[in-house]
Amino acid sequence: MNLTSDQQIFWQYGFVKLNGTMVTTWALMLAMSLGAKLITRKLATDGEVSRWQAALEIIVTGIGEQIKEVGLSHPEKYLGFLGTLFLFVATASLCTVIPGYMPPTGSLSTTAALALCVFIAVPLFGMRQLGFLGYLRTYVEPTPIMLPFNIISEISRTLALAVRLFGNMMSGAMIIAILLTITPYLFPIVMTALGLLTGMVQAYIFSILAAVYIAAATVVRKTKHSPKAEPAPKP
Repeated sequence: MNLTSDQQIFWQYGFVKLNGTMVTTWALMLAMSLGAKLITRKLATDGEVSRWQAALEIIVTGIGEQIKEVGLSHPEKYLGFLGTLFLFVATASLCTVIPGYMPPTGSLSTTAALALCVFIAVPLFGMRQLGFLGYLRTYVEPTPIMLPFNIISEISRTLALAVRLFGNMMSGAMIIAILLTITPYLFPIVMTALGLLTGMVQAYIFSILAAVYIAAATVVRKTKHSPKAEPAPKP
């Protein structure tokens, strides 16, 4: 019994393997890219809009509002990155209703790759907002002694992102596999529905945490360094 898509080997030559995680990841990316191209090819700015465009506008607006709630005042700057993270994890979870499908987010390699994207994106957004030197100065605040602790914090939260998503998705797959063996009819249906809910929650948590990390690197630190920052109110 395969519990993760890493165990599904489709092709192997020596130590080079093509497993289920690679196939499903690229299939999801291709399907999402094709779907985005088809939905956005005939967007209407006035008059009657299609149901697909209406659904797309609801999703984009919702993601933008959540980004703004975190503290990023210009969500359009981060919508592409954070929205893609959310939609990928959510789509990977929703596709579990397909027989034989195993979500790539149930593999530690996929969740680690997603967390690594956040790890790289946070300083990039921070440097774009504060400048290269301005962002680097945040690692030695309020004292240079904090430098190693700030670096450890960056690494540990990246590991936490990867392990959290992997653990939740993997546990759901294991429970469904066990129940399929014990009771192959009723309980797997219930657990699949709960798995879909859990997957959507994990997609939300992952993208929100990424937004929080970006906000910490831009908004909070911007008030310390930017000359355009508004002064703190007097008591």
